[in-house]
Amino acid sequence: MDRERTFDRKPPARAARRRLTHVDRSGRPRMVDVGAKPVTARRAVAEAFVALAPETLSLVIDGKAAKGDVLTVAEVAGVMGAKRTADLIPLCHPLPLTDLLVTVTPDRAAGGLRVRAEAATTGQTGVEMEALTGASVAALTIYDMVKGVERGVEIRSVRLVSKTGGQGGDWFRPGADGRGEARPTRRPGERAAGRLRKKAREAG
Repeated sequence: MDRERTFDRKPPARAARRRLTHVDRSGRPRMVDVGAKPVTARRAVAEAFVALAPETLSLVIDGKAAKGDVLTVAEVAGVMGAKRTADLIPLCHPLPLTDLLVTVTPDRAAGGLRVRAEAATTGQTGVEMEALTGASVAALTIYDMVKGVERGVEIRSVRLVSKTGGQGGDWFRPGADGRGEARPTRRPGERAAGRLRKKAREAG
């Protein structure tokens, strides 16, 4: 009987099936209508890793790259790129960013540079693409600035780390920090896009 019931089940109606939001029913690309969504505070964090040879990494850390300060230029480029996301990704909504922070941190143990981009807005759609674009542009800028000494630089693990706000709720990538912690952590008082954490009170 159970087997017969299984075969008798009808597939869900086409309207109920999951489909790509940026494609209409006829297959044409479209910008999603977010007019009915509530305005909420939204935030997203993305990251990338740029693998470098030890000699190249030393040049970057010591500020001796031929094109100048790689870390600072890459961070500024990431901010500029994130602000132009809607011009680069065809179906993204132009968003008024309330905060944007791109950081590039050397990691000798891992053999490269860790790029982190945090974007925040108050609006009707999320800022995941802005964070991802910021991380990607910063990583590409690093390659441009060191390619004269190392053509084999690799850009790895461009990915979303977390997003908060909106109807979809919060999402955190498990173990994104490499220590198995689901949520990215910061030192008390460290700046984060869209907020400034207060220093923790001393115990007692």
